[in-house]
Amino acid sequence: MKQYIDFFNQQRDAICANSAPVINAQRDHALNVVQNSVLPHIGDEHYKITDIDAIMAPDYGINSNRIGIPADIAEAFRCDVPNLSTWLYFLINDSFRAGKPSGVHLPDGVIIDSLANAAINHPQLVKQYYNTIAHADNPRVALNTLLAQDGVMIYVPKGVVLERPIQIVNILNGAVPMMAIRRLLIVADEGASLKLLLCDHTQNRNVAFADNQIIEVYAATNSTIDIYDLEESTPLTKRTSMLFARQCSGSNLLVNNVTLANGITRNDVFVDLTGEHSETHLYGMAIGQDNSHIDNYTSVSHNMPHCHTREQFKYLLDDHSQGAFEGKILVLEGADKTEAYQSNNNIIASPNAKMHTKPQLEIYADDVKCSHGATIGQLDQNALFYMRTRGVSEKDARMLLMQAFMADVVDCVRLDALRDRLRLLVEKRLSGSWALCNDCGIKCHDKINAENNGK
Repeated sequence: MKQYIDFFNQQRDAICANSAPVINAQRDHALNVVQNSVLPHIGDEHYKITDIDAIMAPDYGINSNRIGIPADIAEAFRCDVPNLSTWLYFLINDSFRAGKPSGVHLPDGVIIDSLANAAINHPQLVKQYYNTIAHADNPRVALNTLLAQDGVMIYVPKGVVLERPIQIVNILNGAVPMMAIRRLLIVADEGASLKLLLCDHTQNRNVAFADNQIIEVYAATNSTIDIYDLEESTPLTKRTSMLFARQCSGSNLLVNNVTLANGITRNDVFVDLTGEHSETHLYGMAIGQDNSHIDNYTSVSHNMPHCHTREQFKYLLDDHSQGAFEGKILVLEGADKTEAYQSNNNIIASPNAKMHTKPQLEIYADDVKCSHGATIGQLDQNALFYMRTRGVSEKDARMLLMQAFMADVVDCVRLDALRDRLRLLVEKRLSGSWALCNDCGIKCHDKINAENNGK
C-alpha cells in the first residue's frame, strides 16, 4: 500500500480541503492502520480466490482535487424501473450530484445529501456514526477512510416512513484509469423506514476502473431498511464493496446484492445484531460469463436472543467465470431462541467455470434453530430433455431452467416494480444481451425531456 501512503502524504492538503473536518478527523488513525498492515492476498483467511492487493496495485488516478468529470446522465436512465417513482441521485465516480427535482419534497428532517456537505451542515450527526460501524482497524476500511472525500449521507428521523424508494446511480467514467473511493452512511432512526436502490454502471468500456466502496448502516429500534445493490459494469471494472450494519431491537434489514455483469467483484457484508427480535435478510444473485470473477463474503453475529437470519445466495457460472461464497453465522452465548438459515446454491454451466463455497455456523447458545448448506451442480438434464421433446429449442430450454433457478432470490425483493424489472434483466442477461436496458432508452430520453420542459 506504499503508493497510497505516498499519495496521501503528497496530497493531504488537497484531500482535506475538499472534504469536511469530521471526515478528516479519522485520517490519522487510518494512516496508522495502513502503514502497519497489508491488504489481503489469495489464500488469506476468507480470501480463497480474491487478491485485494492485486486489485489495488495498478496506478489508478484519484481525483483528490475534485475535478469535474462528465458523465452521460441520459444513458444512466437506462436503469430506470418502470412504475417505480424514486428520489434520484448520482455519484459520478465518487462525486455526489442530485437528480432532477421530482416535485415531491422530502419529509421534514430527512437528509439525502453529499456526505461532505452533511458533515459540514450536520457535524454532530455524522460524527455520531461515521467510521463507528465499519471495522476501523481493517486495512481495507482504513484505506477507504484515508482517501475518501465524499459519498452519500441518508438520514431518516424517528417515525418517518419513506414510501418512495431512494435511488443512487453510481457511474464510473473517465478517459484514464480511475479509482472511485466512496463512502455511504445510512441511518434509520427509531421506527423509521427506507428502501434504497444502488445501481452501478461503467460508461467507458475501454478504460480500467476500480470501485472502492464502504457502506455503514445503522438500524435503530423498530426500523426497517431495504438495500438493493445492482452491478452492471464491464470486464475492466474491479469492484470492492464492504457493508457494515448494526441492528437494534426489533429492526429489520434486507440486503440483496445482484451481479449481472462485471469484471472482478468482491462484496463483503457484516451484520451485528445488538438487540432482541431483530431480523436480517441477506440475498445474493450472480451471473458469471466470459472471465468474470464474483466473490461474496458474509458475517452475521447474533449477540442477543430471539433474532432471525435468513441468507440465500445463488450463482450461475458459465464460460471461464469463477465464483466464491463464504458465509458465517455466529450465535454467541446468551443468544437463545435464535433462528438462522443459510444456503448457497450454484449451477456450473461450463466445464471451465469454477465455484468455491464455504457456509459456516458457529453456535455457543442453547435452544436455537440453525441450518446451513451448499450445492454445486449442473442444469437438470431430465428437465432439459422434457422441454426439448415439447418443441422448445435447447437455447430457450436452458434459459428457462436458469431463470427458474434464480427465481426465488428475485422473489425476495420487497418492491413489486423492481422485482418485475429484475426478472426482465435476468432474462436479457441470460439471453446474451450485455446492454441490459437499451429497450427503455426512448422512454428514458422522453422522461428527461419532459423534466427539462417542466412537465
